[in-house]
Amino acid sequence: MTVLANARVLTMDAQMTEFERGWIALDGDRIASLGAGDPPEGLGAVQDMGGDLVMPGMVNPHCHMPMTLFRGLGEDVDDRLFRYILPLERALVSAEVVEIGAELAALELIRGGVTTVADMYYFEDRIGTVLDRAGLRGVVGQTLADFAAPDHATMDEGFARLDALADLYRDHPRITASAAPHAPYSTGLEVMARVARWSADHPGLPVQMHLAETEPELEWAHKAHGCTTVEVTDRAGLLTPALVAAHCMYPTEADMDLMAERGVHVAYNARSNGKAGRGIAPITDLRVRGINVGIATDGPMSGNTLDLFSQFGPAAMFQKIAGRSRGILPCTEVLRMATIEGAATLGMADRIGSLEAGKQADLIRISLEDPRLHPIYDIYSMLTFATLPTDVRGTMVAGQWLMQDRQVSTLDADKALADALQVASRFKARIVEIDRTAKTR
Repeated sequence: MTVLANARVLTMDAQMTEFERGWIALDGDRIASLGAGDPPEGLGAVQDMGGDLVMPGMVNPHCHMPMTLFRGLGEDVDDRLFRYILPLERALVSAEVVEIGAELAALELIRGGVTTVADMYYFEDRIGTVLDRAGLRGVVGQTLADFAAPDHATMDEGFARLDALADLYRDHPRITASAAPHAPYSTGLEVMARVARWSADHPGLPVQMHLAETEPELEWAHKAHGCTTVEVTDRAGLLTPALVAAHCMYPTEADMDLMAERGVHVAYNARSNGKAGRGIAPITDLRVRGINVGIATDGPMSGNTLDLFSQFGPAAMFQKIAGRSRGILPCTEVLRMATIEGAATLGMADRIGSLEAGKQADLIRISLEDPRLHPIYDIYSMLTFATLPTDVRGTMVAGQWLMQDRQVSTLDADKALADALQVASRFKARIVEIDRTAKTR
């Protein structure tokens, strides 16, 4: 066994147990035991944490990893999705490009203390390959949509890819397959019903979907079905405990009651929603109803960064602004949403999200050396409002250190960046063509 000793430990268990100075014993990929003070003699080889903070690895329940390659592109252009993103995806996104973008994302996740990520994009088998190589834990979601997708021309082809993905990762210890219908308006009732049937045939596998994200989505539901977008999803049979609903900007009170009744989970993307000018999601109201909510980054095109520390400030402050109270969404709850509650959104709270005996050894080591972090009156406040991803010294998944002393051992950082910059040069050339064509119209 290996023992991590001389650590400040946040367990994030049901009692929010903390050890000012404690230890954690690891047996292979699992936590064997933990406690306060010095570890018992002869328990195992000791690794001195030097007084650093050790806490559960963080969970990002909604991401589009390959979109690192779109980061900062058309930042202040309102119609950038249709002007730039979709044309670039149709023309240039291939399986190789997806893998390159995902590898850059995996590096960022590891360096930012994220140990589990739920992704939805295209060529998800290649993303699973990257996650496996990186040593991360993840959910790989095959996107299904009625617009031109880079990896399937028809829904039948999309579902075939989904079936292959489920078969590929059926027994994998860290990678889980997922259906990812893009959104109600981009799939429709029939496709959502087909996803619901697929989900029923694959118990234990999550479904990811953007839901109640935009005002045009609400208008589509009202015009096409005479109800809300949440109600359309329920009619399709897709509003179930398997569903991880991303964004949820505009649910009605009745929608939220229905989501709670159905056991739906939510991924909260405060930073990307704020940048898009969409307003504030009713996260406080959702959580009051008992709905699990995890803090997510969205894709790096929308939220720019893939570390959760950059999300904590907006996530907390938006709820405080909406409720006009400093006391709304306390820092302890922010950290729960990033760990154990985030794990619950993906159906993994029995395995990850807290440091407890028998759970997977997914944890991070955070340096407390920087003056920016002191004095520490409240460790949760420090983590929410003062900590940066560069404070993460080590990242471990399933008992394996993926990073120590800021050095990632599972991926080649120099190659990942060089490959990404080569793709970016092709993107830039196509953007010039798009802009030139637009000016001549």
